[in-house]
Amino acid sequence: MIRTARPLALLTLVGILAACGDADVPVASETVAQGPLTLVVRGEGELRSAKPTPLTVPGKNWAQRQVEWMVPEGSLVKKGELLARFISPEGEQQLAQAMIDLQRNALARAAKESGLVSTQGRVEVDLSQVAVQLGIAQRYADADLSTVARNQVLDAVEDKEYLQVRQGVLQWQRDQSGVRGGAELAVLDAQRATFDMNAQTRKADLDALELRAPNDGVLLLATNWSGDKPMVGANLRAGFEFGNLPDTSTMEVEIDLPQIEAQGVQAGAAVVLHPLGRPDQRIDSTLSWVASAAKVRNRESPVKFLSMRAPIPAQAVERFRLIPGQRFAASVVLLDAKDAIAVPNVAIEQRDDRHWVQVKQGGDYVAREVTLGVRGTARSQVLKGLQPGDLVRLSQADVPAPGDKDDDKEDAGGDGSPDTDSEGDAQGKQA
Repeated sequence: MIRTARPLALLTLVGILAACGDADVPVASETVAQGPLTLVVRGEGELRSAKPTPLTVPGKNWAQRQVEWMVPEGSLVKKGELLARFISPEGEQQLAQAMIDLQRNALARAAKESGLVSTQGRVEVDLSQVAVQLGIAQRYADADLSTVARNQVLDAVEDKEYLQVRQGVLQWQRDQSGVRGGAELAVLDAQRATFDMNAQTRKADLDALELRAPNDGVLLLATNWSGDKPMVGANLRAGFEFGNLPDTSTMEVEIDLPQIEAQGVQAGAAVVLHPLGRPDQRIDSTLSWVASAAKVRNRESPVKFLSMRAPIPAQAVERFRLIPGQRFAASVVLLDAKDAIAVPNVAIEQRDDRHWVQVKQGGDYVAREVTLGVRGTARSQVLKGLQPGDLVRLSQADVPAPGDKDDDKEDAGGDGSPDTDSEGDAQGKQA
């Protein structure tokens, strides 16, 4: 009897445990309610000026500069105030070289003018001498043969022809010396113009060694390709970007939101802003601009972000003493409805561009198609398909949608009869 009682006790205990295993486990669900609904997406942004004034290193032709003194970044400056002072040792050397070239050109022109005058003077002397000799030769050539010896007359005729040819040559030399001398002087004048222009450029570069504020604002320095900002002792090039001077009267926050969270964000949406760490400095604004496409911010992460901008009123800038570069927390309002229905995103299933939720009917949950409105990061607005009081399941367990049962039957055997595995599962559930 004792041996028989022990097996019976074990069977009873197993039956009790089996009964406990068949008990229904509570399902996570939510009751649909209708009321005020606010959907927001949160992000961060940086305060910047809507009209920043670019600042470039003074000078031209990429002249080299070295920062001698500058005001600290973030300083509040007034119009006309000195922002930075530069030195240019290379520019001074180039100016000295240009002045030497000018002096050399002046000496070369003076020497050329002197040589030209000397040459023309010698030619004029030769022309005068030839003219005298030609006059004598012409007098003897026309003399009476009865009064002058025949040989003297023949010599005078020969000299006349020679002197006439020589006179023509000397005149040609005089004309050529004037033309050649004028051309050489023109070359020297052109060189002087070039040297003078170079000297004027170097002087202008040396005069442009101060950078002053074109308007009131806060100084922000620019970063180069290596991420470095201008500092005292740094070598810069004229015309390169030094920084910018944002106009504090027109400020805005540039917000970057992940693309997956920024769906549905449009210009005109309300934004609640405050500096990081200062939630008491609340600023209400609206989006004035939204980028047409999301972009990757850096090469280290493939995540795309959508950029948008929200203006900051000048009164708020003055009241909270805001400066460009501050980080802001932003809450973009996607929906602010007084009477709406919403469900958590975990309760929504998507099948072929259609959305379904699992609603309790009787003792089981069935799939019901819903029409969604604005979708937030955690909840979504439901326009059609649900009524207040409906119990929506939050888990993602598969519940056949209307029409799926027929497909299951066709997959099972083609004639509507269940397959062997389904019968086994049903028997197991009944057991």
